[in-house]
Amino acid sequence: MSIPAQRTPGADTPPAMALRGLVKRFDTRLAVSGVSLDVPAGSFFGLLGPNGAGKTTTLSMAVGLLRPDAGQAVLLGYDVWHAPSEAKALVGVLPDGVRMFDRLSGPELLAYHGLLRGMPADVVDQRAGDLLDVLELGAGNRTLVVDYSAGMKKKIGLACALLHAPRLLVLDEPFEAVDPVSAALIRDILQRYVAGGGTVVFSSHVLEVVERLCSHIAIMSDGVLRMHGTLGEVRGDRALQDVFVQVVGGRVATGSELAWL
Repeated sequence: MSIPAQRTPGADTPPAMALRGLVKRFDTRLAVSGVSLDVPAGSFFGLLGPNGAGKTTTLSMAVGLLRPDAGQAVLLGYDVWHAPSEAKALVGVLPDGVRMFDRLSGPELLAYHGLLRGMPADVVDQRAGDLLDVLELGAGNRTLVVDYSAGMKKKIGLACALLHAPRLLVLDEPFEAVDPVSAALIRDILQRYVAGGGTVVFSSHVLEVVERLCSHIAIMSDGVLRMHGTLGEVRGDRALQDVFVQVVGGRVATGSELAWL
C-alpha cells in the first residue's frame, strides 16, 4: 500500500478538509448549526463532543454520505457534492453504524470494495493480503463479517478505508468497542499513515485517545462548533478533560446529590 509523500501542515498549504456553514435538520431538530472548519493537510485531527453533539452528522455531510441542508464541504480541493467522484477517490471513510456487506468474508469484502473503485484485481489482492495480515484478520480467514467481533468489524472497516491508499481518512469513532490490543494496533497504523503524509480526521468522546494522538482538535456540542485549534491552543495549561467539560457545559457532582449512597 503506497503512502503519499510527506506534507507539512502550514498556512500556505490548502486544507485537506474545508467545511463552510454546514447545516442539517431532522424534522424540527437542528442537528448541525452552521459548522465551518478547516482541517490542515498532514494533521491528526480529533473531533470531540458528547453523545448527540452532531459529530457523526457533520462527518457524514463532509464525506458525501448525507446531504446538508446548507453549506459546502471541500475535500483536498474538490467539492464533495459538485465533484463527488474526484473527492471520494481521495478519501477513505470508516462510518459509524453503516451496515457492511457482512455476508462476505473479510477477503471478499476487500475485493468487492477494490473492484467497485475500479482497482486492478492483482493490486486489490496484494493490498488486501497486506492489510489483513497487518490488522491480524488473516488473509485466508473465511469467517463471514457478520460473525466478526466488534473490534474485528472496526479493523475490516479500516482496511476497506485504506485499500485505495487515500490521502485523507475520515473515521467515525474508530476506537469504540475495540479491545486494548487492537486499539494499539490501529493507533500505530494511523500514526504511521500521518507520518507518511496522510491526514486523519476522527470523531471520539474518549479524551485520552484524542490527547495522545491529535495535533489539532475541535469541540462540538448541540450541533455547534465551540472551539478548535491545535491541541496546545485548545488545552492551554489545563487538562483537556477540564477544558472539554467547561466548553460543553458538563456538570460536576458536588457530593450532595446522592447522599443516600
